[in-house]
Amino acid sequence: MIKKYLLICSALLSLGLQAQNFSGQAFYQSKTTVDMDNFGGEGMSEDMKKQIMARMKSFLEKTYVLTFNGSESLYEEEASLDLETQGRGWGMMMASAAPGIQYKNLDQSALVQTHDFFGKSFLIKDEIPALEWEVTNETKMIGAYMAIKARAVKQVKANDFSMMRRRGRRGQDAEKNQDNQKQQSDSTKTDPMDEIELPKTIEVTAWFTPQIPLGHGPAEYAGLPGLILELNADRTTLLCSKIVMNPKDLPAIEAPDKGTVVTQDEFETIVKEKTQEMRDNWRNRSGRRGRGE
Repeated sequence: MIKKYLLICSALLSLGLQAQNFSGQAFYQSKTTVDMDNFGGEGMSEDMKKQIMARMKSFLEKTYVLTFNGSESLYEEEASLDLETQGRGWGMMMASAAPGIQYKNLDQSALVQTHDFFGKSFLIKDEIPALEWEVTNETKMIGAYMAIKARAVKQVKANDFSMMRRRGRRGQDAEKNQDNQKQQSDSTKTDPMDEIELPKTIEVTAWFTPQIPLGHGPAEYAGLPGLILELNADRTTLLCSKIVMNPKDLPAIEAPDKGTVVTQDEFETIVKEKTQEMRDNWRNRSGRRGRGE
């Protein structure tokens, strides 16, 4: 069965110039799930959990639009963030986890994205992440489009706090975590980041359609023989809800140009240094409170 659909992909891609004339906009609904019990909500009432989730909704549920042509695309949030939900400290860190506008050029394998981090604007210029996609023989319909499933393993960025989770929640790790919590309760220098970890890799699942034979996709994802209509990465799902093909008035697709220019590696170093600075400040404040200062 998969050979049949790969032949379709090859036939469509062989159209060459005709494929280059494809353009349009794809609208995506983004939803991220959070395990409240895994983040200290074991003793909370269900009403309290619902209230917290309601306040986090602007972070967890968003709408994006991907504007694309034969080789270029621009991916951006359709609605602006509610600034009141950003808060300070670790709340601001979470708000800073999401990139802004993301421009991709498939011919040049170029990715340009804006990123506001603790009040400073960065312009990250790098290559599109090269994932080793494994195309499967699974298919399904997404709206009016036939989609094929593909899988890949992705390295998690050091600044991707949307994927953070608590350490040691099961078995011996859970017992060790309880011992660590007891030791920390005896100490005045409690660092909340000691309970947080980021996975090194995650599995990404994408559903692409050969009916739109362009290698575009939401966020930084690309490289499949068809537009990605659905993508699952860790606890986040991106689902295409609407496609407008070849509109008369297609918005301009231009790379953003404002912000301090850095590479992805340079930006992750900046995030790492800022995170360490926050941890040091937290420990110092906790130490002063413990000494009664």
